[in-house]
Amino acid sequence: MTKTAERRYTYEDLSGLLSLMSGDEKHGPAATSTLDALWVLYDRVLRVTPERVDDPERDRFLLSKGHGPMAYYAVLAAKGFVPVEWLPGFGSYDSPLGHHPDRVLVPGAEIGSGSLGHGLPIAVGTALGLRAQGLHEPAVWVLVGDAELDEGSNHEAIAYAGPAGLDRLHTVVIDNSSASYARPGGIAARFEAAGWSVESVDGRDHEALYEAFTAPHPGRPRVVIAQVEPKSA
Repeated sequence: MTKTAERRYTYEDLSGLLSLMSGDEKHGPAATSTLDALWVLYDRVLRVTPERVDDPERDRFLLSKGHGPMAYYAVLAAKGFVPVEWLPGFGSYDSPLGHHPDRVLVPGAEIGSGSLGHGLPIAVGTALGLRAQGLHEPAVWVLVGDAELDEGSNHEAIAYAGPAGLDRLHTVVIDNSSASYARPGGIAARFEAAGWSVESVDGRDHEALYEAFTAPHPGRPRVVIAQVEPKSA
């Protein structure tokens, strides 16, 4: 058992864990924009623990917004997936905690990520694969950034998942107003047009996030748009 697993960390500890990671290319806004959604998911929603990372019945969480992984690493450390002692080495040559997460090196990471636009299509494939295996309990969660929705691969995934009735698929869009292209009606309208269950919430309000994450959506995939402060230039 690691030292991380022996201590119970809380949300209030995350700023201290984040401060252990230093160096260039920290992508601070990309990390801090996801912090609250990640914490609520791992603390109250996801059915996965360090002991269950290979359990076929576990929930799957895919970090598509992988170019700012500090918050992800801090939450994984707080929940015992990785040792806290790894955090100060973030981004160094011999550290498993790279500037983009690597599923081979980071316990609990389901995919390697960082190239925008890949996570949601992979999540659709994961949900289909679980369905084909008769595994109907595991939920698939993917966290994307609003700027990722500039990528066409995501729109193909959105258009497919609704009619396919992938009700074990859940997407969290972190909206910090960094997308390049506007959409009529906003992000929510795009998912609604494809038959998704949609809700927009304050991305810093833990109770609102929890209620949105756990709301029933029979027969439809679910998207929660977590609105946070705009990314500064």
